[in-house]
Amino acid sequence: MPLSPYAAGLLRLMTDPRRAGPVEPGAVEPGAGPQPVELSRVDDREFGVLLAVACGLPRRETGVRHPGWAVRCEVEQALRHRQPRFTPESCAALLAAHAGRTGAEGYAVNPLLATGTLLRCDGPWPPSAVRSAGVIARAAVGAGQDDQPYAVAALAGLAGGLTRPILSRLFAWSLNSFARDEFDLLAKLGVTAQLLAAEVTSNRSYLSPPPLPDAWQRLAAIPEYLSFARRALEAAQARIAAIHSGKLPYAADKAFDGAEVEVLGRATRIALLRDEPWLPELLRPLLHGVAVAPTSANTLPSQALLFELARAAGEFPTPEALAALLGARKVVRHRGMPRQLDRMLARVGRGLAERPDAVLRLPDLGFDADGECVVPVGDHRAVLTVSAEVLLRWRRADGTLSATVPAAVRRDHPDTLAEVRARGKQARDQLTALARTLEAGFPAASAQPYQRWREGLPGNGLGWSVARRLIWEFPDASGRLRAGLPDDGWRPGESGGSAELFRDIGGAALPPPDPAAPIRLWHPVRAAVAEVRAWRDLITDRRLRQPLRQAFREVYLLTPAEEQTGDHSLRFAAHVVRYRQLYALFKGRGWTAARMLGPWDGGDSAQAWRVLAGGAWRVGLHHDYLGEEQGVECAGTGRVWFERMAEGAWRPAPLTEVPVELFSEAMRDVDLFVGVTSIAADPHWIDGGRRYADYWQAESSRELGTTARVRREALARVLPRTKIADRCTLTDRYLVVRGELRTYKIHLGSANILMEPDDSYLCIVPARRKASGDLFLPFEEDRLGLILSKAFLLADDARITDPSIVAQLRPRG
Repeated sequence: MPLSPYAAGLLRLMTDPRRAGPVEPGAVEPGAGPQPVELSRVDDREFGVLLAVACGLPRRETGVRHPGWAVRCEVEQALRHRQPRFTPESCAALLAAHAGRTGAEGYAVNPLLATGTLLRCDGPWPPSAVRSAGVIARAAVGAGQDDQPYAVAALAGLAGGLTRPILSRLFAWSLNSFARDEFDLLAKLGVTAQLLAAEVTSNRSYLSPPPLPDAWQRLAAIPEYLSFARRALEAAQARIAAIHSGKLPYAADKAFDGAEVEVLGRATRIALLRDEPWLPELLRPLLHGVAVAPTSANTLPSQALLFELARAAGEFPTPEALAALLGARKVVRHRGMPRQLDRMLARVGRGLAERPDAVLRLPDLGFDADGECVVPVGDHRAVLTVSAEVLLRWRRADGTLSATVPAAVRRDHPDTLAEVRARGKQARDQLTALARTLEAGFPAASAQPYQRWREGLPGNGLGWSVARRLIWEFPDASGRLRAGLPDDGWRPGESGGSAELFRDIGGAALPPPDPAAPIRLWHPVRAAVAEVRAWRDLITDRRLRQPLRQAFREVYLLTPAEEQTGDHSLRFAAHVVRYRQLYALFKGRGWTAARMLGPWDGGDSAQAWRVLAGGAWRVGLHHDYLGEEQGVECAGTGRVWFERMAEGAWRPAPLTEVPVELFSEAMRDVDLFVGVTSIAADPHWIDGGRRYADYWQAESSRELGTTARVRREALARVLPRTKIADRCTLTDRYLVVRGELRTYKIHLGSANILMEPDDSYLCIVPARRKASGDLFLPFEEDRLGLILSKAFLLADDARITDPSIVAQLRPRG
């Protein structure tokens, strides 16, 4: 095939014998000097040609480095994220080069690269490629390489069929599992199905391209494989049910072996991808069953399968899968599971936000427009009510409601009672899943056609309970964006089903949008300051607890300093943070860290990044290792930058070109990292932390950041409604509380306390509890609750009995 001049130059460097001898890495033409190898200038088919040649190059020659060795290294590095395409000729060349090296000392064959090459071939496979496949398969079996059994089996099948010795050798560890059932099916389906099964395996080698984007779709399109997927999941669910019923013995983490977990993961991905209607009823009890032991032990039947199913849902998210995982998260008793599941749940929510076909889909659980679901249970009525929470109560004969389950229901209808409770639990999980999904759409400003939105949320009792507490934005007939809160009195079907659904901030009815008009969640970053304040006042006055933080959401706008730096921000640089906690937050918020920091070579600095807006943008954060202090590994934060995907690669982007919603949400993440993990948030640090004492003191009283300013606004609205209102004053940085013994200043950022008149520090570590009974808060936040808890405690300081606190309240001297 004809090559571009640049690709031809790289090819000559690897193949022209006249260029043998030492050369500068990256040089393409004689006399050109050292040049970087820019494989972004090479298209996918040219890359396939270069890869075939690079695969045949020796790594070293005696005393002399091959002149194309530097190009080979760049090609192999690029292979990890490129999708090469092959002509029949380049396909044959790569396989022949690979097969020709099977006897090389210290060289391990790569069956997955061979199967991937065949799948990426644009034409018929040449006979020489078939012969090479057989050589590679026999070499892998002879060398005892069993880490890519599906790839080896596919190559052996292409070369002339699978023999029993090869089968036994490859699958000796799984002869009686789902894996053997799957493999028997693949053997009947033929080579293409075997190649696809190899392509989607999780055990990919270093020198293998990423999975083909359509590999799962092609495998899912095989009816026989889809039928197998259902049978496998049904069998898995039956096994878990038998373990919980006592028909099968229970052993912690032994319900499924490794091969079965891998097969069930593939089966689940196939069903999720096709959005099979039978899957939710299988997945929910399967996840619940593997997450908790049938005994009181804090173990589980299969940790591996629980995580594999969660990973599958992250790759192919559905609302039902997210709700089922949330249900499993609530019942799991193993101490280490919740945090890991939370990270996986965050990924599912982010992925679901990018699936407009499924994001608004909710099951019909029988809730009406008023958020009630009434279930007859004998002579009684169970009433499930959904608002901010889902409550189960029982209607008495006089019409009043009681939380106590009637004795007759417990005695005569235990199964129906269990079903009602399960429905309530499912409703809670669905509401949590919907809120997570909607919030995950903020960075990309995700929108839906109004008609689809109206059918998906207001048309469903559960959806309406969420939609009515959120502010929505849509264009009017002139194209002007309008923001409105759903009218509490609106009901589906009334006034044509859409008239006067929304009211603006002043209470005026808004005309309904056009059915095809986009509707999305209102974000304060797009609104004027006065409008944001007005919405916050309205939300507080109506005591409306929003299902996600919206009206009181932090806003991060580009600053003049950031406009000057151009391509990076130093807004959150130079903070001292707890590194392990920071690393955990990276995972929880969907960030990827390039490496772990620590006292070893290469552990002094790293970058973390998060991909946003469906893969179109990426935000990065630099951080450095600072060493250990007080037994805590500390890190320092650095610059934040943004990159845009262009021509298959990440390119730095000026901050002025970053969409405002995406910039605000990304900086909100970084502010969260600093606010939560900064050593300034540790009330005990000042006692023994000499190295960063100046930083701790400065941060304990510094000017408020964005999150703390939102916290101050919330307090300004909440405090006047409390019994301690006359003892509290808000300043620019502090909540000042007047007690009987002292006057206290609680910093609105760090929550640290200074006592007047000498600004001595007061250390209080309160228990994790709500600030005060029925106190309304417009949003949930640990730091806001902590500040209020301290305020209520200190306003009544004369009644404090804790010796550690009382001793600090005594005036010095």
